[in-house]
Amino acid sequence: MAAATALTLCFTRKAFIRLKPASMPLPGRLPLKATFRSNSGRRKSPRRICMAMEERVVEDEARPVEFVDEKVHPRAVEISSRVAERSARKEAERFNYLVAAIMSSLGISSLAVMSVYYRFSWQMEGGDVPIVEMFGTFALSIGAAVGMEFWARWAHRALWHASLWHMHESHHRPRDGPFELNDVFAIINAVPAIALLSYGFFNKGLVPGLCFGAGLGITVFGMAYMFVHDGLVHRRFPVGPIADVPYLRRVAAAHQLHHSDKFDGVPYGLFLGPKELEEVGGTEELDKEIRRRIKASERSINRSR
Repeated sequence: MAAATALTLCFTRKAFIRLKPASMPLPGRLPLKATFRSNSGRRKSPRRICMAMEERVVEDEARPVEFVDEKVHPRAVEISSRVAERSARKEAERFNYLVAAIMSSLGISSLAVMSVYYRFSWQMEGGDVPIVEMFGTFALSIGAAVGMEFWARWAHRALWHASLWHMHESHHRPRDGPFELNDVFAIINAVPAIALLSYGFFNKGLVPGLCFGAGLGITVFGMAYMFVHDGLVHRRFPVGPIADVPYLRRVAAAHQLHHSDKFDGVPYGLFLGPKELEEVGGTEELDKEIRRRIKASERSINRSR
């Protein structure tokens, strides 16, 4: 069944056409009649040329479109299932790494706090306060945490992107699973920290105190590196309000430029990455990357609402 709509157009010389609906439309039609006026405003009826046009509208087209599952292309179903599977796998990977990050952070933090408390309690059992030893411990802990940034920058450039590239390459490729071969470097850095903490914990004196402070500083740097590098930059787990800290946002954008290879790998450091970019003229690119990450974060928040 089809409904027809008729439209009649009439033309006359030196006249314009004004179309208006007829007063009594027929069922299924929309008749129009034309009034012709010349440029002088008087009606003219002779020498008119009329042309009728008819538009057919199928009634079935007015019905709501119904999508039939059998008509969906099998390739589209396969792609949709792959996307859903990949999304579920990514969520599982983020959850696994989040559990590992929380457990390691709580475990390391609690061990560090208890070690500091029991070590100095044990040192002061005789009533004497080892001021020099305590000052050296805390001073070296801060110095070791800062020094680790320079060590990591040198190792990143001279080792990880050179002789150890076969391990570090996994960090510059799409990750398949919650962990990557590059994570071995975190374990390697943890070995001297554990050794220094153990020696300083079980021995008295200035040297053991300095060793304890050095191990404590390496541990603090490792935890900060994990949250900023793995959580904030590469989003292996959520970091919460850390993402809103302005300087850490610059740090994340600077490290993202390291993965883009726009400045021959610079910056190789993490927390001093923005300063490295400024030295090679990358401030403009850094600002662009910051704006891009802010927009991406806002879109992610809007999608989750």
